[in-house]
Amino acid sequence: MPPLTILSDSDVKRILHSLTKSEIEGLQQALRKSLSDYSTAKLSEDEYALTQPERTVIESEKSNGKSTTLFMPSTSAEGLGLKVVTLPTAGSIGNATPQGAITIMENDGRPIGFINAEELTAFRTALASSLLMTRRSKVKTVTVFGAGKQAYWHVRLALLLHGPTIRHVYMINHEFSTRAKDFFKSLLGVDMEIKKREGWSETKFNMLAENYSEYSRLLKQQVRDADLIFCMTPSTKPLFHHEILTKPSGRLKARLIIAVGSYKKDMIELPHEIIQQAVKVHGHGGHIRKRAEEGGVILVDNMKCLEETGELTRAGLEAHHVVEIGEIIMLDDQFAHEEDESAIEDEELRASIDGLDINRNSLAQALKNEGGSRSRASSRSSSFSSLSRRSSSLLGRKPQSSDLAAVRKESKDGEQMSRWLSKGNVIYKSVGLGVMDLCVGGEIVRMAREKGVGTTLNDF
Repeated sequence: MPPLTILSDSDVKRILHSLTKSEIEGLQQALRKSLSDYSTAKLSEDEYALTQPERTVIESEKSNGKSTTLFMPSTSAEGLGLKVVTLPTAGSIGNATPQGAITIMENDGRPIGFINAEELTAFRTALASSLLMTRRSKVKTVTVFGAGKQAYWHVRLALLLHGPTIRHVYMINHEFSTRAKDFFKSLLGVDMEIKKREGWSETKFNMLAENYSEYSRLLKQQVRDADLIFCMTPSTKPLFHHEILTKPSGRLKARLIIAVGSYKKDMIELPHEIIQQAVKVHGHGGHIRKRAEEGGVILVDNMKCLEETGELTRAGLEAHHVVEIGEIIMLDDQFAHEEDESAIEDEELRASIDGLDINRNSLAQALKNEGGSRSRASSRSSSFSSLSRRSSSLLGRKPQSSDLAAVRKESKDGEQMSRWLSKGNVIYKSVGLGVMDLCVGGEIVRMAREKGVGTTLNDF
């Protein structure tokens, strides 16, 4: 039997809070591959996708308030996983942090890891979000709604990845609670040597609560100023008025908006008008205002977001309005590298964001309208999938003259996508995936054994 490593909450925290940037990058790469395998396998209907079990949700009334329990099984080429976690709803009495455990097994069912899920759940969600954070070209201001572990890890990874450029972190909560104060202190209390090494020792932190007399004015300012907006609350109403970002003055700045707090239909963090604006294909002609590029789609971790989240259901989104993050992250790496290395010299393929803004249909078309085969697991057609197939078909051989049009089309679409992810308005909605727990949990077990953390039973 393989050894079984047991990690308590304190063991997990010890590992996660000591991670270096290079270790985070290694975890990112592992998760990037796992998410890509999950999404691209669905498009080809291979065994990995067809046997991927769905999660089960059980809602119950208990003495300490309402709760939601998730059973999240997962499978991959590397192994099997099962997480059972209880998520207390807003207003419940007691601990509002998810409680549960993750079991990691080899493909033959032999267990190799048993992990407390409290800290790891928040971290793996933020790690998936960080795959998009990494691509942002300009991050000076971060605004976060909420004060829980999800909020902490999203801000913490943003500081680790963009520390040298981040000047302000605005934290917005419904009240100056003990939890909010602890969140504030946890960031300020990071060792000064770590802050200096990561480049954010001079970053300023501010906290805003709803009962402050200047709340409305400061809320508008802190949302509009943000390059990254993190929504991390189980709110049942929008966290801010849509006009802050839908009016012309609010659309000048490009932002990455990440919403993970609302995970049921009766929860909503983002106004539906912002979602509808993001998926609208804007026409051109007449007077054109300068504004950040819209992609025409919402990014999601999985298609269940369409059925389970208040934002997407109230906005009336359909399958063709969303793209799974796993479909694009590996492609984005490829084209971002080509762009950084100036591998493509054709000036036509180097159109600026302003140039793209003149024909606003172009990016949405590059993202959505190429058609391609539709799989049983995914009812939409995605240009990212077509782009992936074209890219794969050319790997390992020198393009011939007959490939020229395909190469130019691939390069143009890929560069447009890469520019949008780094400089455009991007909204990412996540409800969590079992494959995230399996991938990150397995990596944490490996790190724990290397670092001598936790308890390992050699003959379980």
